[in-house]
Amino acid sequence: MKSLLGLLALLLFCTVPALAQGKGGQHPAPQAKDVGHGYVPRNGPPPAKAVSHEAPHDASRDEHPTPAKYSDKQGHPEAPHVHTNGQWVGHDTGRDDPHYHLDHPWEHGRFSGGFGRGHVWRIAGGDRSRFWFGGFYFSVSPADYAFCDDWDWATDQISIFEDPDHVGWYLAYNVRLGTYCHVEYLGNG
Repeated sequence: MKSLLGLLALLLFCTVPALAQGKGGQHPAPQAKDVGHGYVPRNGPPPAKAVSHEAPHDASRDEHPTPAKYSDKQGHPEAPHVHTNGQWVGHDTGRDDPHYHLDHPWEHGRFSGGFGRGHVWRIAGGDRSRFWFGGFYFSVSPADYAFCDDWDWATDQISIFEDPDHVGWYLAYNVRLGTYCHVEYLGNG
């Protein structure tokens, strides 16, 4: 009996510090109340008015491009995000942004699982190069890799929106964080 109690005490001693650490690699959700925290926008962003004149991005040279400044208020994420009033921050480079050019748009077909607030999906696995939910597969644009470093690829909920500016791309909105990134549909399994 003493050895059983000793074993239980040892297990408790070893697991409490591990539980206190939480999920490894995860960053806390934004502190601002007007970003994330379960909010899902009713609509996607309007078409952008600005036009990008940047040189084409070479993803093979720089996997994590230096992000623009997206934190428009204290406590907001340094990534494209959506305010709870429906304002999309960071989707403003326009149709000619070379970061989101695809030689073969819709190469794997079009996503048909539903868009926006009424269609929230739990990510079932993968990573930024290939993730899935409900039998649908997606890949994050290399230009947006840094914007999804804190996503949980096994449990986060996302909603998909059509991208009004970049042909062949969708916007995956993370409900927990209030951030989004460009994703390409890879088909269904």
